[in-house]
Amino acid sequence: MENILIAGATGATGKRVIEILNNSESFNPLALIRKEEQRQIFDDMEVESVLGDLEGDVSHVMKGIDKVIFAAGSGSKTGPDKTIAVDQEGAKKLIDAAKKAKVKKFIMLSAMNTDNPSAVPELEHYLKAKKEADDYLRESGLPFTIVQPGRLSDDLGLAKVKVAEKLNERGEISRDDVAFILVMSLADPLVKNMSFEALEGDEPIKSALIEISNL
Repeated sequence: MENILIAGATGATGKRVIEILNNSESFNPLALIRKEEQRQIFDDMEVESVLGDLEGDVSHVMKGIDKVIFAAGSGSKTGPDKTIAVDQEGAKKLIDAAKKAKVKKFIMLSAMNTDNPSAVPELEHYLKAKKEADDYLRESGLPFTIVQPGRLSDDLGLAKVKVAEKLNERGEISRDDVAFILVMSLADPLVKNMSFEALEGDEPIKSALIEISNL
């Protein structure tokens, strides 16, 4: 049983990740929470939680952790200051802590168009922060997976996607399916040291990830 730290556990995608892991026989989820009053949410789910603020000190949160899923974010509608503090610098802090703790894999939830932030002017500050964090992870020496989905929807997940290093199209994907991709990426051989984009599609998630891993 591997211990998985989820940053962004109280967010819409993070909660879905927790639910999937909580029904797994292979993984034990630990929710990273920013405020003590958030602990009750996870106590009710019988999920452990650890207190740590991405805008503060997170050096203590890696005790006993095997792998990390970073699904935290200030949200694409927040101002540049908050985005840099959480999506960029917060991610870097957690990467540093994970590296020091020698975690086995770090899964980053990123976004499409981080390779060209100016292509989406209304999200440029957000995409620049995400790119900075992604590049920092790539250069960290940690085993990693960077998942870059299209626009997130709250539709029911169909567990069918299309993935590629670059899809060259825009579209959306459900948070349910993104959560499953993040969890599937925890498997050691799958999508190791890879970045890929994801949209809703026709291929089952597991076979899509196996296929891209073998390219």
